[in-house]
Amino acid sequence: QVQLVESGGGLVQPGGSLRLSCAASRSAFNIYAMGWYRQAPGKQRELVASITSGGTTNYADSAKGRFTISRDNAKNTVYLQMNSLKPEDTAVYFCSINFGRSWGQGTQVTVSS
Repeated sequence: QVQLVESGGGLVQPGGSLRLSCAASRSAFNIYAMGWYRQAPGKQRELVASITSGGTTNYADSAKGRFTISRDNAKNTVYLQMNSLKPEDTAVYFCSINFGRSWGQGTQVTVSS
């Protein structure tokens, strides 16, 4: 079973930046699509960004223009660069492989002054 470990969350001021990382345990990482999801209190978990094995990316409207998803297959790692952060971005962010095949434990992102 694939193990996923997220890191990089924390407290940041509005307008600031964070880079989230998700490390996968298996060498076959490169053949799967990867995604970042988030869930805020009282809200459904939503897909923020995804990247296919071929490098094609997609973003939620709320993230487009501010967030960038990327992957380093040699390191079995996917990243989410988050710029121009807003309080509305506050949530637990989860990494997923193959559209829900496995999930990480989540990392908290809090955007507040």
